[in-house]
Amino acid sequence: MKSENMKETCIRMIEERGCKIADIVEIVYDLQKKYIPDLDLATCIDAVDRVLGKREVQYAVFTGVELDYLAENEKLREPLQSLVNSDNPLFGIDEILVLSICNLYGSIGLTNFGYVDKVKPGIIGKLDKIGKETGFCHTFLDDIIGAIAAAAASSVAHNAQD
Repeated sequence: MKSENMKETCIRMIEERGCKIADIVEIVYDLQKKYIPDLDLATCIDAVDRVLGKREVQYAVFTGVELDYLAENEKLREPLQSLVNSDNPLFGIDEILVLSICNLYGSIGLTNFGYVDKVKPGIIGKLDKIGKETGFCHTFLDDIIGAIAAAAASSVAHNAQD
């Protein structure tokens, strides 16, 4: 599969699970607006687009979204089925998977991710809540979205410093 097709597949998978790219852009903007007074949405859109173009990001999206889907459809073997379905707080593999995304932009990527993982701003919190109320599994997706937003915000910060 060509890299452009992989990026498009990635975006489609994210959107099919209930997150629009604009939702990620909104988080990026909110993370950086107090540090960059003249920040515009176009800069945030570009940063998210660049992050989604990275192969490590695409692989994490493919893996995490598929695991959520399999758990949601009771296709995983125990004890993994219960761990993923319940988003067990001691599981941690969902966070480990997305560290490859955060690490693209160094320590700021990690600290941004820690913040969004704890606070769950915007769509991240909505996905977490919707999953618990509707039976959808977003154990990996909420962390994937947080990591993409964290990496994009870090990219914006790096470029602002340049």
